[in-house]
Amino acid sequence: MAPLIALVLGTLAARLVGALGVDYVDSWPSAVAVGLAMMFVVTGIAHFVNPLRRDLIAIVPPRLPALGPIAPHVRAMLVTATGVAELLGAVGLLYPPTRAAAAVALGVLMVAMFPANVYASRMPSPPKSMTTRLPLRTVEQFVFVGAALVVGLGGVQ
Repeated sequence: MAPLIALVLGTLAARLVGALGVDYVDSWPSAVAVGLAMMFVVTGIAHFVNPLRRDLIAIVPPRLPALGPIAPHVRAMLVTATGVAELLGAVGLLYPPTRAAAAVALGVLMVAMFPANVYASRMPSPPKSMTTRLPLRTVEQFVFVGAALVVGLGGVQ
């Protein structure tokens, strides 16, 4: 729920600042870019801070279609790599020349990582931080990817 709150509050705060005359966030796509950046800072940091890091490693499926069975240390490396990608993507969202590309790349990343949420929903005892039911998590995912599309399609200024 924290990522959704960061997205919504970050977007609304940025749009309010834009309404007060700050050109950087004078449109909805640019305000959503700020909200998405806040969201990805929140989620990106989670990839490096325990117990959330442990929980994220636990929900990486032990077998991926493109990779086959994967060892625990590789699962940890995937969590690190996606955390770095999220933090770099957040920076890319804040720099107007890279905003649209960052949004599209992050949208693809979110879709690629979604199977971990499906795997977590099927675990007999998912980690405590991963207990959002799959239908609600799916709706959140549509919101997140939709926000990335708003920025990717309308964020070039």
